[in-house]
Amino acid sequence: MDKGFPRRIICLTEETTETLYLLGEQERIVGVSGYTVRPPEARQKPRVSAFINAKFDKILALEPDLVFAFSDLQADIAAELIRRGVTVFTFNQRSVTAIMEMILVIGRIVGVAEKAERLIATLQREMDAIAESASRFSYRPRVLFEEWYDPLISGIRWVDELLEVAGGDSVFPELRTQQSAKDRIVNPAEVIARDPQVIIGSWCGRQVKKNLIRAREGWTNISAVRDDQLYEVKSTYILQPGPAALTEGLRQLHAILAHVVGHEIDPALLPKERADARLGLAA
Repeated sequence: MDKGFPRRIICLTEETTETLYLLGEQERIVGVSGYTVRPPEARQKPRVSAFINAKFDKILALEPDLVFAFSDLQADIAAELIRRGVTVFTFNQRSVTAIMEMILVIGRIVGVAEKAERLIATLQREMDAIAESASRFSYRPRVLFEEWYDPLISGIRWVDELLEVAGGDSVFPELRTQQSAKDRIVNPAEVIARDPQVIIGSWCGRQVKKNLIRAREGWTNISAVRDDQLYEVKSTYILQPGPAALTEGLRQLHAILAHVVGHEIDPALLPKERADARLGLAA
């Protein structure tokens, strides 16, 4: 590895881990989050943290020269590591553009900016291909994306943006810029008024219970519930603000919406991993 660039990196969230693997720089990673599932081989790395807590002694024992963290939710972890003499770089990407910028920054930090630029170009080409496919939909379904079920929380900005690329329109677009989940809590009665044609759940690591969605008071009158257009995208594919969301997450959103409108997808754009079994696309 080149001198002057970090050689021992710990990633406290999955998206930075996946980015380093996609850049071919996985040998620099010496520790990962316990929630890491992408890529599968990353789980062989020492696990040093959850999301809002970390094993500081284990991190220090690994002698990192850099730790990647994410958002205000890991601010306390970052502060403690800094007090213990560790260099910490904290990202806060909340949009598709910011995810791309995160990838480029990581590439620059480890000295492979050109690789990062090529990766970004590849991601953008796939997004453009899906947007072109979606442009041929007979209509754009109204979509409720559920990030959590009680209280009901709508999708964060990058999810809403990817929904639009995939061919749908969010029923709560005005909430997308709210970074905090508590600021994206929606009244179930307002969902009835906005009448989504599709409901997609991704309940932060919990299995989506479609019977629970159907049982909400007054929701039998919602088009998505009446027409049984209820789907799930696993959180690892869509709620990590990194490559997974821009690739597999976007493919699964597009497959769901294409299924709803009766549009045939180019096989090259189909999900590559386990999707909602209702689509007939499960791996």
